[in-house]
Amino acid sequence: MAWDEWEQLKAEAQTRQHGGVTHMQLNQLPADSGGGSVPSQTGDLKVSQHDLTRIGSQAHTLYNQLWDKARLSNTAVDSAASNLTKQGFALGSGLQHVSNKWDTQLNSLLDACAHISNHMQVTKKIHTGDEAYIQRQMSSIDTLGAGFDERVGGPGKHNPVYGSSDSPKKN
Repeated sequence: MAWDEWEQLKAEAQTRQHGGVTHMQLNQLPADSGGGSVPSQTGDLKVSQHDLTRIGSQAHTLYNQLWDKARLSNTAVDSAASNLTKQGFALGSGLQHVSNKWDTQLNSLLDACAHISNHMQVTKKIHTGDEAYIQRQMSSIDTLGAGFDERVGGPGKHNPVYGSSDSPKKN
């Protein structure tokens, strides 16, 4: 098919599709149907120390299980691969390749588990420190505010310390 023929077919297809009239369509998001999330309506994100501890603990447990049960280095797999290669079987190099890939992927997974576990411990420590700081700040504000609540006399009444409102003012 020549280029001119292709252009002619495209023009005919457009004519059939639009009745000979060229249209433009802008892609856009549909009008908001109320599905948007507003924090006051859907709630705020909350994470407790218990949640962080459980996530870190699960990642640490997974790391330990993978370390104990999934490693293939210096095992029968590598020995079998070496033995098969020495005997001239192509299967030996294939088995060694699979073993190497397994180790690479396992190390990536172990690194990810360790990263998650460590991150949760650090996050927990940081948030605990933040909570203590906020409590200290709020405590000092409460102490300061309490000083303003000490009144001589009832609320809304004239403070007798400054004299009565009926006495003449001295210049």
